[in-house]
Amino acid sequence: MAAARLTPNGVAAALAGDTNLKPVVQIVELRGVNVNGAGVARSDRFRAVVSDGASTSSALFAAQLSDLARSGVLRHGCIVQLVDYVINDVGPRRIIVILNLEVLVSECEIIGNPKMLSETGFPDPNLSRVEQFNGAPQYGLMAVNSSNTTTRPSDNVSVFQSSMAGNSSNIATRPSDKIPVFQPTVQPSYCPAPNYKNHGTIMKNEAPARIIPISALNPYQGRWAIKARVTAKGDIRRYHNAKGDGKVFSFDLLDSDGGEIRVTCFNALLDRFYEVVEVGKVYVVSRGNLRPAQKNYNHLNNEWEILLENGSTVDLCPDEDGSIPSQRFDFRPINEIEDAQNNAILDIIGVVTSVNPCTTIQRKNGMETQKRTMNLKDMSGRSVEVTMWGDFCNREGSQLQEMVECGVFPVLAVKAGKVNDFSGKSVGTISSTQLFINPDFAEAHSLRQWFDSGGRDASTQSISRDITPAASRNDVRKTVTQIKDESLGMGDRPDWVTVKATVIFFKSESFCYTACPNMIGDRQCNKKVTKGSTGNWCCDRCDKEFDDCDYRYLLQLQIQDHSGTTWVTAFQEAGQELLGCSARELYTLKERGDPRFGDTMLDCLFQDYLLRLKVKEETYGDERRVKITVAKVERVDPSGESKYLLDLISGSSALY
Repeated sequence: MAAARLTPNGVAAALAGDTNLKPVVQIVELRGVNVNGAGVARSDRFRAVVSDGASTSSALFAAQLSDLARSGVLRHGCIVQLVDYVINDVGPRRIIVILNLEVLVSECEIIGNPKMLSETGFPDPNLSRVEQFNGAPQYGLMAVNSSNTTTRPSDNVSVFQSSMAGNSSNIATRPSDKIPVFQPTVQPSYCPAPNYKNHGTIMKNEAPARIIPISALNPYQGRWAIKARVTAKGDIRRYHNAKGDGKVFSFDLLDSDGGEIRVTCFNALLDRFYEVVEVGKVYVVSRGNLRPAQKNYNHLNNEWEILLENGSTVDLCPDEDGSIPSQRFDFRPINEIEDAQNNAILDIIGVVTSVNPCTTIQRKNGMETQKRTMNLKDMSGRSVEVTMWGDFCNREGSQLQEMVECGVFPVLAVKAGKVNDFSGKSVGTISSTQLFINPDFAEAHSLRQWFDSGGRDASTQSISRDITPAASRNDVRKTVTQIKDESLGMGDRPDWVTVKATVIFFKSESFCYTACPNMIGDRQCNKKVTKGSTGNWCCDRCDKEFDDCDYRYLLQLQIQDHSGTTWVTAFQEAGQELLGCSARELYTLKERGDPRFGDTMLDCLFQDYLLRLKVKEETYGDERRVKITVAKVERVDPSGESKYLLDLISGSSALY
């Protein structure tokens, strides 16, 4: 009859640093633990006590082995061979972190009379050396009548006495098997691996950190290293809190097993690593602090993220590792976005069918940003509106617009887009989003072939409401009177319209305001500042004083078309487009009494413009009124305007 033989003194050898031993041990205790402290109902990891028949040690299973414990494959009493493991120091103790194993016997009585090693986790120097058989350690499947057995010290006291009675050998047996008790023989003392000779008392594992998969990382590891490719690198973000000002940046890593994790650096470590890290290159990262991932900002499929510390290292691998992919995608068809939750982060790929002009909007915090929308369609028969924010508008957005206007409809892959359900379902960019134009991989080639072979003309249904396929909502033409007659701006969202009108009047006495010049992150504060008694400019928002201030347009102007007149407000960018100079320059001309001030104001009067207007009802005190803001100003192009009128006539003729 065959049974699995435990590796004599295998626990002591493993704890001493021999990670090539692959010992056969028995699980004498197994329990689930919750690594984030949120409770014990959800067992994210499993902790065990493993025995070699004489000694025991605490062990922790890596995440990829948790399913084996949940399913019952790993259980109390089973015998396993540790195929891959690392040794970690946790406070004064040393534990075995098991990365991979093989189950040899699924059910067995407790073998021997094992004793827990000292709290330091280091073996007693008098412990015997691993028994050799023909020059090799004894483990694996052995015959029951083997004469090669081991001896336990006579002073061993069992900490599992109640469950071990009647089975004192280190031969694995089933509860129903009748196996004679073998008398152990004395073994030679265990000697540490050659790399640790003549170092005196072992106080710390001095071996270089082993490269392990990202999926095997856990906070119980004291020494680790990962080899991975940088797939994304964030911009430097500045912040202010109770501890003062600071700065931070993050980058994402992908290894050959498909594991992903985010790495974050603050302040001095940012200065140390920001220029070192480059997207697309492979690095070995070690000695970081693992902490729970902040899922509000971290979309990667990993419950941990790495915080680099003073002792951390990020070393560039000089040789390219082709086993590590350049990027990992999990594409979702557009029709599945309809069922996605709001704020979900996902990857999509589609053909760009239209790109709308870039517009400037004002956020709730008073800061302005760029916005651009486009439409994507795929083989699922659906299309979706994708909104680009900030730098994406002028970088990838401008390139996409030029391609579409030239009749080239590119394939676009969106990595880490955010789902929005405010108006139907749409996808928007966030700081960690990446856009890939005409990427070189199978999904893109398949989509291109479909589009060129008939998909261009295939009918699609948009999952984004209020979308105009061929033009922006900002290009919906209205007259001044229609803004009031159609009650525009009275809904939950602002209405965007285009009006062809003439500027007939400016309020020249208050055309600008004094603005705060302080930079908050990569944005200017722009809040109104006042001059204090010290002669400096004071900002209530930043709680700072400045020697100088900025000047920004706040124009109140009256526009007119053939149907009527109305008042509108133009801020910085729209004001510069109208007047052709900055607010500071115009303010200087006014202060000097320069006649060019009046000429500049008069030059833009009674000229035809295409004004993109944001119409929204707002509350001032107890009064509700519609506010109209100029988002963009364009001179009327006679050729383009003629085409618009001809299309309008053709459309009207078709109705009769």
